[in-house]
Amino acid sequence: MSQPFENSDVFSSSELVSVLKAAAEPTRLRILLLLRAGELNVKDLMQILRQSQPRLSRHLKLMFEAGLLERFREGSWVYFRLSEQLRFGRLARALSDFADLNDPLFARDAERFEALKKDRQDAAQAYFEEHAGEWDRIRSLHVADDNVERAMLEALGDERFDLLVDLGTGTGRTLELFAKLYRRAIGFDVNQSMLSYARAKLSEAGVDNAQVRQGDIYNLSLEADEADVVVMHQVMHFLADPAPVLSEAARCLKPGGRLLIVDFAPHEMDFLRDVYAHERLGFADEQVSEWLRRAGLDLVDTIPMAPQDGSEDRLTVMIWLAAKPQPETALEASEKRRASGSQVLEEI
Repeated sequence: MSQPFENSDVFSSSELVSVLKAAAEPTRLRILLLLRAGELNVKDLMQILRQSQPRLSRHLKLMFEAGLLERFREGSWVYFRLSEQLRFGRLARALSDFADLNDPLFARDAERFEALKKDRQDAAQAYFEEHAGEWDRIRSLHVADDNVERAMLEALGDERFDLLVDLGTGTGRTLELFAKLYRRAIGFDVNQSMLSYARAKLSEAGVDNAQVRQGDIYNLSLEADEADVVVMHQVMHFLADPAPVLSEAARCLKPGGRLLIVDFAPHEMDFLRDVYAHERLGFADEQVSEWLRRAGLDLVDTIPMAPQDGSEDRLTVMIWLAAKPQPETALEASEKRRASGSQVLEEI
């Protein structure tokens, strides 16, 4: 169940009536439950709910205007998610908490949602299998790989560490790039063809302190607080819902461990969806910062890498470096309390 509302979360009578009216309809309740599980666009909802675009658009408009939903555009698609405003987001989740998930209507929606996700995963996997040997060439759409890799190395520094985890390892290039920094490394990917290709490349490069595994990056076969560094290199744009993966990465990081994300800034290249199976057309700083905060990570640095020629038909690469906070020691807590007390005395 959702946490009880704090005083700052209360609603005026008009706000509360507006929100409850916006949710008090069978289709809109179904939408709330679906969006609790992840972001969806109108086309997705049409497929799951078997309703027309105009009808769903009216429902979404009412819920958006009431504050229950947020929307954002990626190219020609508009995605919806539950509100990230504290008051409205908690209320939206609280309402969905009371739904009986065994209700035949809700259960059927959930089955269709899972089928939709599987279709997406199958499409991405088919693409990877078809292009396994061409993966490095596809990256030519953005700033030169050498420049990106140099920035990645500079972001992590030259201090050696124990374990690096590479999520969506693909060709294994990230494992090769950081091989001199880690004692051991594990690269996860769902695609067997990619893993075979990565193993061949790592063997050819003489990298014998890294291994690749078939695994689900939403549910890693790693203990909590195990990794020193987690890397997601050009992975997020293939994910329908990146937030749970960031949370899973945070779970696996040791206190003080770092998460390095490399992906694209927002863009309008719709053809990447059809040609290259991209789920998302880049990410805004604000969205990534919020996902990291929710995962319990601190954003340390943001590095934009725009095309040198300023061409509009190329992509800006973004590098985000985050860290898992160290637990506060008893001494630090004592000093913080002492400093706080001193400040109060000065104000008096």
